[in-house]
Amino acid sequence: MTPMPEAAGTTRRTAHRPARRTAHRAPRPRTAPPAWLLVALACAGQFLVVLDVSVVNVALPSLRTDLGMSSSGLQWVVNAYAMAFAGFMLLGGRAGDLCGRKRMFLTGLALFTLASLAGGLAQEGWQLLAARAVQGLGAAVLAPSTLTIVASAVPEGAARARAIATWTAVGAGGGAAGGLVGGALVDLSSWRWVLLINVPVGALVLALALRLLPESRAGDGRRLDLPGALLITSGLATLAYGISRTEAEGWTASATLVPLAAGLALVGLFLAVEARTAAPLMPLGLLRLRAVASANAATFLCGSALFSQWFFMTLYAQNVLGYTPLEAGLALMPSSLAIVLGSKLAPLLIRTVGARTVAALGTLVAAAGSGWQSTLGAHSAYVTGILLPGVLTMLGSGLAATPLALLATSGAAPGEAGLVSGLVNTSRTMGGSLGLAVLSTIAAARTEAHGTPGHGIPGHGTPEALTEGYALAFRTGAGVLLAGAVLMLVWLPRSGGATEVGRGTAEGEGGGAAEVGGRAVREGGRTAGGEAGGVAAKNVVESRQRS
Repeated sequence: MTPMPEAAGTTRRTAHRPARRTAHRAPRPRTAPPAWLLVALACAGQFLVVLDVSVVNVALPSLRTDLGMSSSGLQWVVNAYAMAFAGFMLLGGRAGDLCGRKRMFLTGLALFTLASLAGGLAQEGWQLLAARAVQGLGAAVLAPSTLTIVASAVPEGAARARAIATWTAVGAGGGAAGGLVGGALVDLSSWRWVLLINVPVGALVLALALRLLPESRAGDGRRLDLPGALLITSGLATLAYGISRTEAEGWTASATLVPLAAGLALVGLFLAVEARTAAPLMPLGLLRLRAVASANAATFLCGSALFSQWFFMTLYAQNVLGYTPLEAGLALMPSSLAIVLGSKLAPLLIRTVGARTVAALGTLVAAAGSGWQSTLGAHSAYVTGILLPGVLTMLGSGLAATPLALLATSGAAPGEAGLVSGLVNTSRTMGGSLGLAVLSTIAAARTEAHGTPGHGIPGHGTPEALTEGYALAFRTGAGVLLAGAVLMLVWLPRSGGATEVGRGTAEGEGGGAAEVGGRAVREGGRTAGGEAGGVAAKNVVESRQRS
């Protein structure tokens, strides 16, 4: 009888063992990464996109020499990126809504990084241009997701306003630092590193984002308007190509007329598709609103004159004055800071004199700066030839950009604020791309007329001939800006925008422009990703005004 308790105990212990074997511990919930880390990742992606706009400018003379590119090819180094970005910007934001913001962030950053590698290794001009176009496509997918990631990581209120202000400041800093970073890379190594530098940084951000970013989407069942994006991008690119052919062929040659006609046909087909599709990339009904139509037209004109400012100033500083790339980047830094100052002053002035007046005033200031810039000579001093006129031009640019965006969004329903803001950004970039094609053609033709026949390519003519071409481009831009100021005074509505500025100031660091982005994000759903996609690219477009 004595073994019985022992056996019973043994039985109990044996009975308990399977229970211990089959018991499963509850999985520990994954700790969400801190909000500041998510904001930092989103800002890093935005910084790369903005930096790459301005960093390439100081490398233009060097890559032209290395790859043997013509003047038209040189402007396509800028335009290939800009047109792809603007044409697919709203589509990229919409894709984030439907497919997930994290997925689009990773896809866009991967495209951007791989295209940077391809561009840095390019051996022919066409290879570089193809890589720049893919970079623009990657940026169009990446940039819209950065703002929505920032907004979803931080609760609504003062904390979100600070996060959006940080995102804005990082974008502005990327644009301002581009000239300096690009100049240092070209001086210390070669032009290739202005593109290759994106590869290790992009790979690091990709690895961290893959592990840390949460997925989110806000799809409403609408389809992507891929045909619209392809038509408007290819149409404007074909138009720009036709314009660039006028330098060598004239306006009546078939080599010019065929691409011009094809480009116009593609743009017309784009309008027809947008009128019929259920989920258009650009709802044409919005353009019936006076505030939206007038602000977009004014923005298109301003962009066509201001987009090319840094393009020509970089060429002038290096090809005429003999600056090194680093010296050129340093020389143009004050102009970069001036546009930031102008954008900060604009909300204060709008509350006093109104958005329309500030927009027209800023445009007139930019016209005065561009007109002053057109007086440059082959031996101009830095202060009078680059510094003061450049600062004046970019100060006016910063003053005009915010009221135009606010007037456009004040004319639309709150749920369309992000979409309208995206249209304004697209108008500015597309106008700038066509403007660069026109102005570079005008400059090259004037250089050819004042230089040795067959040597009119910017960078190959005499300093005096090159200066004549650049001066005419600035003078033409000043005339376009004057026309834009008149259009603003005649067509823009008298009221609108002040309420948004006051609200943005009350929230704090977001400022006037950040309120547009913040309001679009707060709408949630489709506005947060798709239609706010253009807002997410605000800093990129401001940087292109420096280009």
